[in-house]
Amino acid sequence: MSALALSVLLSFVSAVAYAGGAIVQEQVALSSSGARQYAPLRRPAWWAAVALNGLGALLHVVALAYGPLSLVQPLGALTIVFALPMAALFVGRKAGATAWRGALMATVGLAGLLALVGTSGAQSLDGPQRVAAAVGTAAAVVSLMVAARAVHRHPAVRSILLATASGVAFGMSSVFTKTVAVDWTGGVSAGDLPSLAVIGVLATAGMLLSQASYRGAGLAAPLATLTVVNPVVAAAVGITMFGETFRYGTTGTALALSCGVVAAGGLILLTTERLAREGAAKAVRVEAAASVPAPVAAGRKAEDAAAELLLAELTLPEVVTSPAAVPAAAAGPDAVDPVAVPVMPYAPFYGGPYVPLPAADRHLARIRS
Repeated sequence: MSALALSVLLSFVSAVAYAGGAIVQEQVALSSSGARQYAPLRRPAWWAAVALNGLGALLHVVALAYGPLSLVQPLGALTIVFALPMAALFVGRKAGATAWRGALMATVGLAGLLALVGTSGAQSLDGPQRVAAAVGTAAAVVSLMVAARAVHRHPAVRSILLATASGVAFGMSSVFTKTVAVDWTGGVSAGDLPSLAVIGVLATAGMLLSQASYRGAGLAAPLATLTVVNPVVAAAVGITMFGETFRYGTTGTALALSCGVVAAGGLILLTTERLAREGAAKAVRVEAAASVPAPVAAGRKAEDAAAELLLAELTLPEVVTSPAAVPAAAAGPDAVDPVAVPVMPYAPFYGGPYVPLPAADRHLARIRS
């Protein structure tokens, strides 16, 4: 097998490993909440995702050793193309037609953009440039994280912002990796230790931010954003700081801009597709809530109103306030004193008229044998 064919094969396997890691991360994000959304350290599946991403990075570096940068870098954009069918096959997450169009547009635009970036001689960054790059990267990542926190009520927008921050961190990590690799050709020195520390911090931040970007936003949109932003940032730094240029002069620059527009259009399609899904899910929840019966309290209020109306329609008897008259035939020595007879008024009793009977005092009644 030739070196070029081996480089292509390694690039394909690297893209598959990256896609598998992204799928596992997205599944872990579905069941993680709170502080664990960034680093669920107690989840074995998350460590499996870390291992897959590490394998993808290692294979990508080996592929760069056997093949040219202009070929290996565009093949890395196949991650999103492999991720969609793998997600449908292994976790049953099918992507719609809009997501497929967006993924293909982002991949084609990115591949064309990277293919037009020319190469230059091995160059490195001096001390002030490294400090400026590190500070600028930190400011950009923190700003994107703050913006993502401000729009936490919109999961799709929050996911895109976090994925962009992750892509910036990974892209700048590649820039510092290239710088250290160039320095190592002339021998390792203590001055490379800060750059190695920056690489470790940026790579870790990129991993944690990518994990958080999958929460509540699916797989396609954050993965495509990360896949596009990462090499674009690296290429932009290469053009501005390493003296790299686009191939074919003005024509190549125009083509590169066109490819960038195509990639951006793909990302917009992926984002709008996710927003449409969120809107449909929200409409379903609202409809389900509207079909729920009225609360029990409302039912009780209606019953109370009906009971009050029924009581109002009842004709209550008048209250008797005059003493009861004792018939004259009852007069005599054995007659009961009328004053001693308690007189009970008519009054409603449990919703109906109650007529109590007069009761005589047993001490005043005399029984004849």
